[in-house]
Amino acid sequence: MGYRVAADAVVIFHFIFIVFVMSGGILALRWKWLIAMHLPAVAWAMSVEFFHLYCPLTPLENTLRAKAGEGGYTGGFIEHYLVALIYPAGLTPGIQLWLGASVAVVNITVYGVLVRGWRMRRRQL
Repeated sequence: MGYRVAADAVVIFHFIFIVFVMSGGILALRWKWLIAMHLPAVAWAMSVEFFHLYCPLTPLENTLRAKAGEGGYTGGFIEHYLVALIYPAGLTPGIQLWLGASVAVVNITVYGVLVRGWRMRRRQL
């Protein structure tokens, strides 16, 4: 049971990381200290998608599931709702490039707004 819980925790962390990559820039508009964590996360996510790297969370989760005696993603809330979002069926290199581009566009837009706000405040001083 412990290995299954740990594998589920890895999936939850993976999902939270993806959400953070996509929306962390918006949070950084409010909390500037998040930029130091968000930009490296964005760089990693874009690298995984653009260069087709294997995220280390995936083999960790698979190892934990194997130790729990599971043979894949069967049963349970976590597997049913989150795994399909993180590991979609039919994921191709082309789709990965689009995903990476989406990460780039969203974050370039958000950080563009952030930098523009900084410049406007600096001019007012």
